Amino acid sequence: MRVLIGSPVCQAPSILRLFLQSLHLLSVPTAEVHYLFIDDNSDGESKQLLRQFQEDHLEQTTIFHENATSGNYYRDQLTHHWNDKLIWKVAVFKNRIIEHALENDYDALLLIDSDLLLRPETLDKLLESDKSIISEIFWTHWQTNSIPLPQVWVSDEYIMFERIGREVLSKEQEIVRQHRFLARLRQPGVYEVGGLGACTCIRKDALQKGVNFNKINNLSFWGEDRHFCIRAQVLGFSLFVDTHYPAFHIYRETDLPGAEDFMRRYHVTPSTLQPLNETEVPPTILFPTPTIARPKLTLSMIVHNEAGKYLEQVLTKHRAYIDEAVIIDDGSSDNSSEICREILKGIPLHLIRNETANFNNEVMLRKQQWEETIRREPEWILNMDADEEFEEGFASDIASVLQQVDGDVGCFRLYDMWSDTHYREDEYWRAHFVYRPLLLRYRKNFAFKWKEQPLHCGRFPDNMFDLPAFILPNRVKHLGWSTPEIRAHKYERYMRLDPDGSYGWKEQYESILDPAPRLVKWSE
Repeated sequence: MRVLIGSPVCQAPSILRLFLQSLHLLSVPTAEVHYLFIDDNSDGESKQLLRQFQEDHLEQTTIFHENATSGNYYRDQLTHHWNDKLIWKVAVFKNRIIEHALENDYDALLLIDSDLLLRPETLDKLLESDKSIISEIFWTHWQTNSIPLPQVWVSDEYIMFERIGREVLSKEQEIVRQHRFLARLRQPGVYEVGGLGACTCIRKDALQKGVNFNKINNLSFWGEDRHFCIRAQVLGFSLFVDTHYPAFHIYRETDLPGAEDFMRRYHVTPSTLQPLNETEVPPTILFPTPTIARPKLTLSMIVHNEAGKYLEQVLTKHRAYIDEAVIIDDGSSDNSSEICREILKGIPLHLIRNETANFNNEVMLRKQQWEETIRREPEWILNMDADEEFEEGFASDIASVLQQVDGDVGCFRLYDMWSDTHYREDEYWRAHFVYRPLLLRYRKNFAFKWKEQPLHCGRFPDNMFDLPAFILPNRVKHLGWSTPEIRAHKYERYMRLDPDGSYGWKEQYESILDPAPRLVKWSE
């Protein structure tokens, strides 16, 4: 198989050097790789870097030279400044690369922007997918204070959520669907999308059928990639994204330290672009597949007389993905502490026992739980009650979430289980209609504040939503309502501690003992 890597280049030397080093270190044992650069640089050092790359890959590299006078491309520490003239100039360049691929009978073309860094395995993975058009994902802070978003989308210019036909969605529904889309892209796989760009592998069948970057005159969408994607769909080609080996986008010069870390992690130390002779450097050094340690996940929990309930069951599930646990035994008169030690054997456990139960003053107990947890210098805190467990699949999902997500507060839907198989859903029981914070990245210098009330004060500090939040699709079973005996005990407790519903919802308290509530069957 013969593959052409093509890129229009108008780039700062500091970024271009890393880009070329990344291309040089690609591992593509299944293909013969050639390069085509359209040199639109005004910087002499950047021009020299391209010439040096050509010298190092003499039989493989072609450079088309432009005079770099037709429009100025400008970027700053906030964003990139594009205009129509620049966009359609780049479209012309990309079409020239497509023409070169066709004229020279290449089996595939990788069109890539010159501010992207690839992992060694990326191109081989894209070819392995056998998709006519597929991009490798990357994530970018398009604005300096925004969460990172991918260069792929669902529809139109940059819509990130699915809409069926003329379906009308509320803002909340749009947000939920967008987060589902983004969460899916965090998982390694190949997914169909509506739009893509910047790092796209196009096979010969799509090239021969006429995909290109020409402007569609009756379309007002911004950017040549959108016109390419719409034309591809009309020609019968679905669009896909691969998420196994996310690329690194050097969107601003302030991203350079992260780019150099990316190169150290996946390639070699990016000092200068020097020719490397693969016969002299073992492939195991050139193309490492590193093991990335995810951030530490600390389970934080309060227990009180949990023997014979759900503690053993939930801890057994938690131990599959936690790195340590901090548990407050709040005056249990049973063997709850022994259950914790037994189930979490082999995992660092910091068990604190209160001789007298403090749960009648919940905020004091939650503060104690918090202080003991942060004393362990956690990275991420998973705050779960002793009767809560995640549905199947959370253990495999959470590692990639902790490695990649940029938000600080993870929110989940919690279902009040009224039996082993059904949850309650009516006017008083709708917890699963909202996303609740259970996961928190600990920020040492952030001033956390509590809701100072003795009941329903929250398991985390009250001002945590001053930090950026995100939602995750994994559901939580709240098992603490699932037997008549537990419900009767909780009803008595709430009526004793909060008879007027000052801290909660009195009508909900009174509905706890409803003999025939509306139940919905749980399905995995």
